[in-house]
This record gives sequence, structure tokens and C-alpha cells, in this order.
Amino acid sequence: MALVRERRHQQGLRLSLPPPLAAADLRQQSHYAALLSAIGPTSPDIESLSDLEKLSVIGHGNGGTVYKVRNRKSSSVYALKVLRFDQNATVIRHQAACEAEILKRVDSQFVVKCLAVFDTIEGDLCFVMEHMESGSLYDELRVRAKLPEHAISGIANRVLRGLQYLHGMQIVHGDIKPSNLLINEKGNVKIADFGVSKIVVGTRDACDMCMGTCAYMSPERVDPERWNGGNADGFAGDVWSLGVVLLECFVGHYPLIGLGETPDWAALMCAICFGERLEMPETASPDFRSFVRRCLEKDWRKRGTVNELLDHPFVNKSF
Repeated sequence: MALVRERRHQQGLRLSLPPPLAAADLRQQSHYAALLSAIGPTSPDIESLSDLEKLSVIGHGNGGTVYKVRNRKSSSVYALKVLRFDQNATVIRHQAACEAEILKRVDSQFVVKCLAVFDTIEGDLCFVMEHMESGSLYDELRVRAKLPEHAISGIANRVLRGLQYLHGMQIVHGDIKPSNLLINEKGNVKIADFGVSKIVVGTRDACDMCMGTCAYMSPERVDPERWNGGNADGFAGDVWSLGVVLLECFVGHYPLIGLGETPDWAALMCAICFGERLEMPETASPDFRSFVRRCLEKDWRKRGTVNELLDHPFVNKSF
């Protein structure tokens, strides 16, 4: 328990980040340009955007479009995420610079790999990403509705290992949800989309209420005053989000409100922050119920940590 407490209160590394939004715009643009110039292709297969041929649109979101693309020379297939900015989109441009700062540091088999970042003449920012052929967990749930426990156990194991890597780098993802968990042709799940992630530079920064998707937000992010969110480390919020995702995989719908109930802000806030102890499905195994309860502990200081949950029987059992 002492180790858990120590881990909960550790301070994030102070890494080089874009300047605060309050800084002069000229200074911010200068830093942004310098940041991008330091990020080049990490794969010799990709020298420039002109090497890539667009094949289809994979999806939209977070201010951009994701395309399936093919290298004209090697025929290798990638995902190309293109972020477009208005001239005055200072906040979004700053967010994108943070995303690029994160992506160039990440190298894990449990996280979708970024192979190159390009800045276009038009001002677009383009990320060449590993292509995940089978779409997202959200897509899978739309087709199958529910998943068996052995599949959920595998998802939990891989996402926890991805979070262990990210948290070890002092990175809070901040938006774990089914559409941000991608699946490759081998059925392996990887964490994607760092549009709302940030390097931890202080406890308050890690729990910024402006980030993430509210349905998967933890109590300390939705209501910081009630749940002491101002002192939260942010890492625990990713664990809560994972718990919601896994329970959704089991029951076949968003689990914190009633089936058919409109998930508006008021309903979500009541369910996340004020709801009684969540009843686990009777058909779930004791290990699954135990695991999800450790994720969905409302008090972030009592919630299971990533390292603790990786030792949990649910993610280590043989089905």
C-alpha cells in the first residue's frame, strides 16, 4: 500500500512542451515550427507526403480526417491523420503540437505507432500512422454488441500494458474509449489518438476538464471539488475509463446509465459522481466483477493502479 501511495503522488517529469496559450502568438508559432522541424520520418519507407496515395477515408474526428493510404514505391499501407486549422485556431494548433510532441516519444507494441509527421504548405499537420486493419473496438461492438470474457481479458491486458508504458513516460492519455482502441489484422488491440493527451507537468494539468469524452471521464474529472480532483495525478482517470470500456464490452451498451436513457450531461454526471455502488452483472465471473470494481472505485486514491491490475487474476487467467 505504501508503494501505491508513493506512486499516486509522484510528480510528472518536466519535459519540453509548447509554450502556454497566454504567450504571444508569434512566440508560439515560432516554437510550433521548431517543434515540427525536429520531427521527421522514422521509417526510411516514407520520405515525403508525395510518396503516399490516398485510398479511402477511414474516419473523422478531433478536428481532422483519417485516410487509408499506400506508399507508391513500396505498396505498404498506412493510416494518414490530417489535421486542418483555421488561421486563428491557436488552441487547436497548440493541441496538435502537444500531440506531435507525445507521438515522437512513443514506441510500444501496445500503442499505435507514428512513423512520420509532416507540416504542409497549407498549414495542415499530417501524421503517418500504423494502419490497424480491423478498425476500432467501437466498430467491433457495433457488430457484435457483446464480447466474451476471454476476449475482454485480452483487451484489458493489452490496454493496461499500453497504459503502463505511457504512464511510465509520465503521459496521461485522457480519452480511453472504444473508438480510441484500434485492432489490427491479428486481433491485437492498441491504444490510439493522443489528441487530448498531455505530458504531466503538474497534478492540475493532468485533470483538465476541457479534455476527453465525458461519458468515460472519472469522477474527479467530472466533479473535481467533490472528489478532490485538483490533487489527482491523472493516471487514475485512465484506469476508470478502462473499467467503463470493459463493462460496456460485457453488457453490450454504455453501462453507467439505464439502457435507453439519454446520456446527456446531467445524467452522466449523476451516474459518474453520485450513483450508488455499481451492480455487477450476475452472469460475470467473480474475477471480472472484482477487476471492474477496482477500476470503478469512485475515490481515485483507492482505485486500482495499472501495476496492481496487471497482477489481477482476470488478466492473467487462462480461458
